[in-house]
Amino acid sequence: MRVGVGRAGRAVAGAALAAVVLTGCAQAAGPDAGESGGASAGAPADGERAAAESGGRVGAAGSACELPVSFDIAERWEPEAIDAAAARAAGEEPAGSEGTAGPEDSDGSDGSDGSDGSDGSDGSDGSDGSDGSDGSDGADGSDGSDGSDGADSSDGSDDPDGLDRELAAELADALLRQGPVTAACEVDAKPAGHIGFLRVFTGERGQPGGNDARTVLEDFVLAEESEEVSLHKQRYRTFRSGRLAGVEVSYLRTSAILEETTKQRALAVVTADGPVVLHLGGLDDEEHEAMLPAFDLAKRTLRTS
Repeated sequence: MRVGVGRAGRAVAGAALAAVVLTGCAQAAGPDAGESGGASAGAPADGERAAAESGGRVGAAGSACELPVSFDIAERWEPEAIDAAAARAAGEEPAGSEGTAGPEDSDGSDGSDGSDGSDGSDGSDGSDGSDGSDGSDGADGSDGSDGSDGADSSDGSDDPDGLDRELAAELADALLRQGPVTAACEVDAKPAGHIGFLRVFTGERGQPGGNDARTVLEDFVLAEESEEVSLHKQRYRTFRSGRLAGVEVSYLRTSAILEETTKQRALAVVTADGPVVLHLGGLDDEEHEAMLPAFDLAKRTLRTS
């Protein structure tokens, strides 16, 4: 089911879900050159975790999320598409777009061209106010006296709704996009008893650095850093799933606002349709560890669609 977003507020609320950092783990291949230090952010080791049971597959045409890749999702996890374009469009939608040129004001359909006495049918030559005696030339605001020429929201300078829409669009874009990729799908773990999401981000084909999985993943991770968020103990390693070769990373994320450090995981592959990032998140480290088998399953069964 594709998420349809029709209002700016809903766009931001939906987009905010994408801001949750996703975590994951998978069967590691040999270690790749990269940042590492101290304990891994994914203990216990991949091979020591119990395997998750498959509850279906997502990514192929006709599935809940149509993606450049497909993979198995854990039993009872529920996938849902994220329509990032609709979220941005909803934030940019003008206020009052429903009926801005309505039948009662647009072109005289309700008496503007004489259908109700404008040209003499009922007081033809001004006897009943045809020449402005009843406000035809601005007495009732026709020439801007009642805000027709921008006194009440021209150019958005005095339009708080316009500013809100602009802010909503910016927030939606910022929260749905991380580095070179944009949120396209989320798989909810709540029906399986966990608090977290496996999310899929996709990028455009041919974008700078988009042909190298390591570069894509590094840019994705580094996009999280800010004055409030710092990253530690990044460890990159390569993997292979079927004919797909990719890169996985484990790291620690510290939030100054929440005053906590959490484990994180992500992986990236490059397809003919562009780069793809999978990222698994959890409410805390306990949830993170409990959901790692679902990430293992997705990585082990990852194929191009």
